[in-house]
Amino acid sequence: MDEVSNKVNGKGLRRLCDELILAVDRLSAGGLDSPGLDAEVLLAHCLTMSREQLLAARDLPIAPAAARHYETLLARRLQREPVAYITGKREFWSRDFAVTSDVLIPRPDTERLVEVSLLCAAQFPASTPLRIADLCTGSGAVAVTLAGELPSAQIYATDISPAALKIARGNAADHHVAERVQFVTGDLFAALPPRPGVTFDLIVSNPPYVRRDEIFTLAPEVSRWEPRVALDGGIDGLEFYRRIVAVAPDYLAARGALVLEIGADMASAVVALCGRFREIAVHQDYAGKDRVLSARLENI
Repeated sequence: MDEVSNKVNGKGLRRLCDELILAVDRLSAGGLDSPGLDAEVLLAHCLTMSREQLLAARDLPIAPAAARHYETLLARRLQREPVAYITGKREFWSRDFAVTSDVLIPRPDTERLVEVSLLCAAQFPASTPLRIADLCTGSGAVAVTLAGELPSAQIYATDISPAALKIARGNAADHHVAERVQFVTGDLFAALPPRPGVTFDLIVSNPPYVRRDEIFTLAPEVSRWEPRVALDGGIDGLEFYRRIVAVAPDYLAARGALVLEIGADMASAVVALCGRFREIAVHQDYAGKDRVLSARLENI
């Protein structure tokens, strides 16, 4: 046995810090990009602690049952299962969201979609009870966040996956906005009330936009584990943008805005689709990459 494995307390139990050292070595050998962070997050989850609590308790022993549970979590991570699926949650906009393999894991880049949507919402009078549609809602992270930030907003959130919407409804309930977010199953606009009928001040979406033949080149955590239906944007990655941009004008109210997350190399192609829109703007993420497109209707 190595030196760390022999470091035990009087009852023959390893300390948490020694367990972490062994875990980091295993995850590093398995080719993981962030072995230290993964080891800490998984052990904290195993022990129902925060990472801060874990680090403060690092000299305490780990119970045998907890050690066995931790071993199963590490084995899953070594199969390249994302940490968020193992722990069942991911932080987004300083809120914890439940996630499973039925939904795309919310990314920090998508917080830029929320930021731009809030900027567009701020252009309406403060007294306006905004109506918002969130297409391809997945875990509901965007819809729930907008509901939390815009207390008077009413939101329709659509997704083609009933399993995804089950997760999204749970997230809305957890964050106390369920009464203002209506989740409906369907393909993009097909889930919304028929026109003429309800119109929306904002239509937002983080649609699938990975080019089909590029999916297999993504990290295993994405290509093997995340739902393909939430990734596949067709041959050129633009399939959903074409469909959204073509129909959105029928559902937008006066001065209504369309806000889309886009692939980093897709700005010019998506802008070219927006012939009926004006005030078209491309917004960068914090890495300086094109990430969000916003636009308003030309004929307002």
